[in-house]
Amino acid sequence: MRGSSPTLRKRRLVSELRRLREAAELTIEEVGERLECSASKISRIETGRVGVSPRDVRDMLTAYGADGATLEELVQLAREARRKAWWDEFGDIVPGRYVGYEADADSIRTYQGLMIPGLLQCEAYTRALISQVLPDASTAEIDRRVRLRKARQALLSEDDPLRLHVVIDEAALRRLVGGTGVMRTQMARLLEVGALPNVTMQVVPFSAGGHAAMDGPFVILSFPEQLDPDVVYIESTRSGVYLEQQSDVHWYAEMFERLVKSALNTRDSATLITEIARTLA
Repeated sequence: MRGSSPTLRKRRLVSELRRLREAAELTIEEVGERLECSASKISRIETGRVGVSPRDVRDMLTAYGADGATLEELVQLAREARRKAWWDEFGDIVPGRYVGYEADADSIRTYQGLMIPGLLQCEAYTRALISQVLPDASTAEIDRRVRLRKARQALLSEDDPLRLHVVIDEAALRRLVGGTGVMRTQMARLLEVGALPNVTMQVVPFSAGGHAAMDGPFVILSFPEQLDPDVVYIESTRSGVYLEQQSDVHWYAEMFERLVKSALNTRDSATLITEIARTLA
C-alpha cells in the first residue's frame, strides 16, 4: 500500500519529532542534556541520517511532555520505520531512500536531458548504459542493477499504478546508447509505456531552443497523504540531493510547468519518437 513503507514512515517520524521538540521550546543541546546523550545524536535523528529506536522515541517524547496517545502513535511509527523493505538488498548499489520514496509516491513528475528515464528503459538500454557509466562494474553487479530497475518499473503496471509525467529532451532519444539495435528496442519501449493511461510522456524538441530545465534532470515525488509533502530529488553519479523546503519544491514545480509548455504534446511526442526509430536502420 502506498505511503506505508519504512522510508516514508521514517520521514514522517523525524518530522514529528522535530515539530514536537520545537513546540516544547527545547533546543537540540537541551534535549541532549536531558537524555544524557550528545546533541549531534539528536540532530542526526531529526535529519534522518541515523535510525531511531522506539526507546529513543519514548525518551524524547517524554522529555517533550507529549501526551500518551501521541507517544504510543510515534513509538509504533518507529517500529514500522525499522522494518525491512524489498529494496534493502540493493542498498549497496542504489540510494534506498529514493527507491522507498518512489515506491510510496502516487505521482511523479520528472525531466531527463541526456538519457532515457530509468522507469522507461528497456533492459538492453539499461545494460548498455550501466556498462558505460560504470565501466568497472562486474556482470553480477550489472545483473543486480537491471533486476532492481525492472522491480521499480513494475510500479507502472500495478493495480493502483504510479502516475508518471515525464519530459525527455530530444537529445536523449538521439544518443545511441548501445547502438542502433538497442535504440530501436528502446523507442518501441517508449511508445508502449507512453500509451499507458497512467503515463504522460512529452519530448522537448531541438526546435524549442533553450528551455527551463537545461541545468539538469530532476524528479518531483508526490505522496497520497497530506502529512507527507512533496520531495524534489536531484540525482548525480555518486549521490543525490533531496529538497523538502516548500519554496524549493514550488520552484521546481513551476519550472516543470514551464517545461511542459515548451514540450510537444503527447501525440506529437509519439510521432517524433516514431520518426527517430525509422532513422535507426
